[in-house]
Order: sequence, then structure tokens, then C-alpha cells
Amino acid sequence: MTEQIVARWSKILLLAAVGLYFTLVVFNNATDFGSNYQYVRHVLSMDSTFPGNHGMWRAIGQPAIYLAFYLGIIAYEALNAVLCCWGALALFRARTAPEPVFQRSKRVGIAALTAGMLLWFVAFVCVGGEWFLMWQSKIWNGEETAFRMFAIEAVVLLLLQMREPSEAS
Repeated sequence: MTEQIVARWSKILLLAAVGLYFTLVVFNNATDFGSNYQYVRHVLSMDSTFPGNHGMWRAIGQPAIYLAFYLGIIAYEALNAVLCCWGALALFRARTAPEPVFQRSKRVGIAALTAGMLLWFVAFVCVGGEWFLMWQSKIWNGEETAFRMFAIEAVVLLLLQMREPSEAS
């Protein structure tokens, strides 16, 4: 097996693995709706932040907004699962194609990984972590998971964007 083939398969499999992860996240959110709904409710209501903090004016107390946030997150994760799997399929179909064709086949995967990174960074770190002060909660703090997933997707994105060794090398 050449270095180029190994590099291409690495990209295909890692992007597919991210797609699998998002698929499982959506599955878990759909089959255990209440558990993760509670997470969203606690973060938005800020009921487990430090007592007496001056950011409590940001807290949201409407269940309809909790549900909208949660459904929005699930929909975004589902879209991301589809994009990652679509991107992996595009790479798979181009796995033996000439270099320019394989490079073009990376577009959907790059968009999918970027979208996933934005979910973790914007929704969980920025909005949840800083706006709703999720970092103050010992129980309902998802920043560590968000950072881990952001980092995994960043590594896969960097690998995906690298050019493969040419057949001659």
C-alpha cells in the first residue's frame, strides 16, 4: 500500500468516525430526550451557578425556550452527522482519483468539521460557558466535553486539509 493510499484512508475513516460520533449523539438525544433536556434547562436557567453572581439577569426561565434551544442543538448535530458522512462518502468515492479530484472531494468534509467546531465553540463554550456561566456549575458544566470535541474535530480538519504524498514519493 502506498503512502498516498494510507493517507487517503486515514482521512476517510477519521471523517466517518466524526460522523458516527454525531449520529450517536443525535440517537442518544432522541432516545433519552429528558436527560439532556435537563442539562439545557439547568444551563439556561443558571440555577447551579455561584450564589449571588451578578450575571443572573441573563437567566432564562421559559420552558419553551429550553425546548427550542435543545431541538436546535439536536437539529444542528443531525445536520453535522449527515455532512460528515456525506463528506466521508465523497472522499471514499475519490480515493483512487487523481490528486486534484481528491482535493475537491474534501470540501463537504471541511465544511462539516468546521460546522462541528462552531457548535462546540459557539454554543457550548461561548454561549453556555460564558454567557450563561456554565463554568460555575459543578454538575451542569459541559465545557470539558465541548473542548475535547472541538480539539478532536480540529485535528481531523488539519489532517483532512493536508495534501497526500504523491504516488512518486
